[in-house]
Amino acid sequence: MDTRVAFELGFLRVYWYGLLVTLGVLAGTWVAALEAKRRGDDPNVVWDSALWVILLGLIGARLYHVFSSPNDGSQGGWAYYSQHPIQIIAIWQGGLGIYGGLFGGALGILLVCIRRRLRFLRLADSIAPGVLLGQAIGRWGNYFNQELYGGPTGSSWWGITIDPPYRIRTPSADFTDLTRYPPETRFHPTFLYESIWNLVGFIGLLWLARRRGQHLREGDIGAAYLIWYGSGRLWIELLFRPDAWTLGGVPVAVWLSLFIIAVGMFVVVLNRRFSMPQPATHLRSPNASLHH
Repeated sequence: MDTRVAFELGFLRVYWYGLLVTLGVLAGTWVAALEAKRRGDDPNVVWDSALWVILLGLIGARLYHVFSSPNDGSQGGWAYYSQHPIQIIAIWQGGLGIYGGLFGGALGILLVCIRRRLRFLRLADSIAPGVLLGQAIGRWGNYFNQELYGGPTGSSWWGITIDPPYRIRTPSADFTDLTRYPPETRFHPTFLYESIWNLVGFIGLLWLARRRGQHLREGDIGAAYLIWYGSGRLWIELLFRPDAWTLGGVPVAVWLSLFIIAVGMFVVVLNRRFSMPQPATHLRSPNASLHH
């Protein structure tokens, strides 16, 4: 049985990857709506804009994956999709690059704000904690796909085993060599490291928004997301990803992590120089009642 498949309904196969990504998206949207309501804003703004934000996020995530050049010996990424273009739409089988998703989702938020005349940073503050929760859930799709794992842990108990068909071949090591790396070899579960990091960040952002709310400026929670997620992805890529897509000998995700960390820090510094603590409310739907 294909371990990637959650269940089958006749000819329809439901993959764990797609199921968990969908669950993560729904959970993240639900949290974003709750955060908007807690801030005194109209939660319907979140639900009404979710389709565009999610759609552009998925498109961005897929394009990032499609145009990548993984260093895993698989000839995947653009080398594969340029020869099999129909497979570009097969996202249920795996293959979403989170950084592409972040940029696509941010574009979706910006377009919603322009159309509805809303404040981008305020809406981003409501959405940011839910994004971390969604990422924490969605990362488990990599477990069922047996992908995005690190090198051998050297332990007999810590790590995950990877079936031979899903082994990677890197410039420094050939994990498909079952003589050197037998079936019981355990590899670093990088999906788990990132999932835990994101879950801790989700709790931390909720705590920060509630305990330090009176000291925050608009955009601080969104900036904290960028700094937290970027920092986590940075050390995971540097320490545990032998097959990463690289640019100048450095994983592309490291460059992007440094970029979003810098953006987050820039927003925080700019807020402290030029902004007052954020106002009590007002990110409302044009149709929302004045007494809502």
